[in-house]
Amino acid sequence: MIYRADLPAPDVPDVTLHEHVLGDAAGRGDRPALIDGPSGDVTTYGELDAQVGAVAAGLQQKGIAAGDVVALIGPNGAEWVTAYFAILRAGGIVTPINPLLTPEEVAKQVGDSKAKLTIKPDDVDGLAQVGATPDPVQVGADELAILPYSSGTTGAMKGVMLTHRNLVANIEQTVAHLPIANEDTLVGVLPFFHIYGQTVVLNLGLAKGAAIVTMPRFDLGQLLEIMETREVTWLHIAPPVVLAFANAPGIEDRDFSALKMVISGAAPLDEDLARRAEERIGAPIRQGYGMTELSPVSHKSPIAKAAETPPGSVGPLLPGTEARLVDPESGEDAPPGEQGEIWVRGPQVMQGYLGNDEATRETLTDDGWLRTGDIGRVDEDGNFYIVDRLKELIKYKGYQVPPAELEAVLVSHPKVKDAGVVGVPDADGEEYPKAFVVGDQIDADELIAYVAERVAPYKKVREVQVTDEIPKSASGKILRRVLRERAA
Repeated sequence: MIYRADLPAPDVPDVTLHEHVLGDAAGRGDRPALIDGPSGDVTTYGELDAQVGAVAAGLQQKGIAAGDVVALIGPNGAEWVTAYFAILRAGGIVTPINPLLTPEEVAKQVGDSKAKLTIKPDDVDGLAQVGATPDPVQVGADELAILPYSSGTTGAMKGVMLTHRNLVANIEQTVAHLPIANEDTLVGVLPFFHIYGQTVVLNLGLAKGAAIVTMPRFDLGQLLEIMETREVTWLHIAPPVVLAFANAPGIEDRDFSALKMVISGAAPLDEDLARRAEERIGAPIRQGYGMTELSPVSHKSPIAKAAETPPGSVGPLLPGTEARLVDPESGEDAPPGEQGEIWVRGPQVMQGYLGNDEATRETLTDDGWLRTGDIGRVDEDGNFYIVDRLKELIKYKGYQVPPAELEAVLVSHPKVKDAGVVGVPDADGEEYPKAFVVGDQIDADELIAYVAERVAPYKKVREVQVTDEIPKSASGKILRRVLRERAA
């Protein structure tokens, strides 16, 4: 059974991502494009267009040509945005890197992507050729634009190949549910290195002429001040921020009357929590769903039906998107009303994983369906609900934490003979990594510190439990379900 969107598929222009997002930037002149949250500094659309051109020319002088990969690492800000679009305008492919990664993790992504150059926002001034314009390059809409890294449905990081058409299509699909326009103001509190912040805030906002207030890091007080004083109209966040809205003092005293809608993504959101938070801020809080491999959005709660869309759902399919619910045991479509693994097909589906045909075959079917690894259901109104995950990733504050990576670090400790890692819920309904380890004279605090020194902060093990054995199947696969039961 194939589920389809109610709205017709949008027209997808045959252009590159840079052309679609900033093609009209020069004509928008003095309209604010980017506003730095901490300082208030404004970059107009005209200035952004000129800066992108100047840096693109500098990149070409550095030898960057069509099809070359450039790694971009750093926090949100005008310089990051300039570098991002300059790479695209020079004909390059952006592989965005989380600045919280360790040097070893950064080196792994740079090496795997075969990046020809690695740049940071601080490098922008040195690259810029003031007044210069880049040489024209021939880049087709079906060529790669962005190469983010994701764990997908397994634990190993892989380069997700997203074309210009994938990303342009997802902008136009998403705006059908969230009609962002040039009078709107958004907040770039989601990291731009993550495809969620990239597509639904940065690219969608700039493509439609909105102003984006950038935040280099999350700060609740600063976010609330921006929302009020900048009269923010659309806010994209992750569930931990919704939790803060529900509990932080003084929120009811602020004026958020300009706010049309809050969209939560990157991890499931508890319905009761959403209702508590929206009562305090005075705007609907609804969810979306997607993954890096979907550019990233496949489902979104539409503003036009906010009152009819249950806060616990991720909304209906975006226009031009199809879905199936497939029984993971039988491989057959689940009957109406039953749960199944969500499969998605549409113009936003990735081309595959860079240099990893096996993982691509495991995720994409021959007829274009992407197996998400998430179990869901759909109600009679076409709203989807995420029920559980087939995949083993742990979602910690919106970040993906591969348990296999943590297990590899744990067993490298001389006192650890075996290890298994699962996500367990905390008091706030969030998930954190807990390790079960086999060994003698294990000091939990020592082991936690050992792992923390070797992984990004969001990947840290938060709890260690010593056990006699790690339960495994006959094939040697860790039985994480059993570990979760032990953790309960």
